[in-house]
Amino acid sequence: MAESALLDPAFPVLVTGAAGFIGFHLARRLLAEGFPVVGLDNVNDYYDVRIKWDRLKMLEAYAGFTFHRLDLSDRAAMEAVFDRYPFRVVVHLAAQAGVRYSLVNPYAYVDSNLMGFMNILEGCRHHGVGHLVFASSSSVYGANTRMPFSVHHNVDHPVSLYAATKKANELMAHTYAHLYGLPCTGLRFFTVYGPWGRPDMALFLFTRAILSGEPIKVFNYGKMRRDFTYIDDIIEGVVRVMQKAPAPDPQWSGDAPDPGTSAAPYRIYNIGNNHPVELMEFIRALEECLGTEARKEYLPMQPGDVPATAADIDDLARDFGFRPATSIQDGIREFVAWYRAYYGDGSPDRP
Repeated sequence: MAESALLDPAFPVLVTGAAGFIGFHLARRLLAEGFPVVGLDNVNDYYDVRIKWDRLKMLEAYAGFTFHRLDLSDRAAMEAVFDRYPFRVVVHLAAQAGVRYSLVNPYAYVDSNLMGFMNILEGCRHHGVGHLVFASSSSVYGANTRMPFSVHHNVDHPVSLYAATKKANELMAHTYAHLYGLPCTGLRFFTVYGPWGRPDMALFLFTRAILSGEPIKVFNYGKMRRDFTYIDDIIEGVVRVMQKAPAPDPQWSGDAPDPGTSAAPYRIYNIGNNHPVELMEFIRALEECLGTEARKEYLPMQPGDVPATAADIDDLARDFGFRPATSIQDGIREFVAWYRAYYGDGSPDRP
């Protein structure tokens, strides 16, 4: 399918995880630009559902938004959605998120991240979808220590079940690209933050604790580095990728298989800020925005976590002319302004 035909106001875009952090921002961007969106979400209680319903309320203000509350692992319900709407582009962002929760409730990850993705792939296959864009994660790099992380590196050593399901999604998508010619692009997101973010993420937890006068938990004794990526940069990258379905790579060779490309219409890209930041620098930027010094509780590394992430985004820049560039100072300032407007000064019973 030609690039110009993918995004068309006559055809709705399917966005799964529309009540989630990234899904909400993507749906709002598309709706604001005049593209109809069908949003799916099961609105589960992994974190406070109030922020999910508030996100949906903002999306429902747009005439072009249609929402279906359903579980992606519900095969019949997913088949009905694909039967009903003529999707050209599907953006699959729904997943059971969180590394640490996968140690507690592993079956939630199998149901959502594996069965749910299978239903997405089958729907795209049987209805001639022109481009499936799906969320992967920087967590797939697992035990890798060579920095920056590149899509051309092997990623066969995950250190959490969450990461393993995301790697499995990449393999499943490649199979469908190879067998059925389904154009698939996987996006490995790096530590996304910003307004309307997830309450289980560090920035949210830190802000809430500092404003409530509680200590923040600083894991690995603060010796962490993360490629924190602002939500607007993530969305800009996703929108650009949506409009260009991958083609087979004529240079790909099975003698020296490149994990980032394929002889099938399949690609993997990192979307990260390309500027890793030490956790303590991140905390200092937050303290400056809040005007309060945090009380810190230093703790060892948590199971399933990794000490550092850093994204090689050369492929993204080459193919789409885009590099995320929002500084943590600017990004945290925007988050804090939103947090104060949404929660006041951080009543601990709200998030």
